[in-house]
Amino acid sequence: MSSVAEIVADVRERGDAALREWAERLDGVAPARAEPAGELPEEAILALADRVRRWHEAQRPADVRLEIEPGVELERRWVPVRSVGIYVPRRLVSTLVMCAVPAQAAGVERIVVVTPPDGAGLVAAAARLLGIDEVWAVGGAHAIAALAYGTDTIPRVDKIVGPGSAYVNEAKLLVSHDVAIDLPAGPSEVAVVLGSSGDRTIAELELAAQREHGPDSVCTLVDGADLQRALAEIEELAPEHVVLLGDATALAEHIRNAGAVFVGESSPVASGDYATGGNHVLPTGGRGRASGGLGLETFLKPVTVQRLTPDGLARVAPVVRALAAVEGMTAHAAAVER
Repeated sequence: MSSVAEIVADVRERGDAALREWAERLDGVAPARAEPAGELPEEAILALADRVRRWHEAQRPADVRLEIEPGVELERRWVPVRSVGIYVPRRLVSTLVMCAVPAQAAGVERIVVVTPPDGAGLVAAAARLLGIDEVWAVGGAHAIAALAYGTDTIPRVDKIVGPGSAYVNEAKLLVSHDVAIDLPAGPSEVAVVLGSSGDRTIAELELAAQREHGPDSVCTLVDGADLQRALAEIEELAPEHVVLLGDATALAEHIRNAGAVFVGESSPVASGDYATGGNHVLPTGGRGRASGGLGLETFLKPVTVQRLTPDGLARVAPVVRALAAVEGMTAHAAAVER
């Protein structure tokens, strides 16, 4: 079996020819535009898309403009990434919505979707509902390489988002040297904190739902009899999902390390997966200690603009000259002379 690194390097080097060979070998078919097919619950998809859009549009960061001193003005404005590639695992139309709708809300110009051939018609049908027509029936590491480096068929993108298999995640990490990615997504995780008044039946339902993602899902039942100890355990685990039951709901405002927190017996993780509008593409493997899930900012980038008048430059020039002298940067010191 060839390694992910070999597949990525081959597609980067030989483009469409390599993409076709790997697709035929691993997917069983050549890459092709996916045609909408199959029956979808259109009303449910559009309801989810509406909630995702409203929630993510509310996240837009404000542009900032400030006169630091007279004649020295700084501006930081947010602009959309120009093109985004979305990896959608087999048949997961909800993940398409979670990735594509925020990208649309951010103003991304080109959105291209790749998804394994099995079920690609369903993903293409959902994409059409969202107004997206570039959907490719190709999956795996070779699809990630095509998005990252481009082929004659699939032009490269500026950022790749979306979860996938271990091979997809390894490919995303490999290409991250050359193209931005959202985050690598490992096996699904849930930690259910069962407080002293919590419903154990609901806790078992939450664990069973998470196990449905696969045998490698990480499902943890945390004893909430001692809330401080339970909080410490959650902070150490930094799980993708946390469910707080019974009096453990009091921990909600104290949790820092988690992808998403679901508070109370009426807040199942499945509601966030499929219906509330909160994003279900979340950090796993402890990455919740330093990063969060997909949001509008995933598809935006800040640009800083600096404006100085002659008087403003005169104000800052002594600082430039002093620091340039310390660092031995004589050309920097000369550059502020006018």
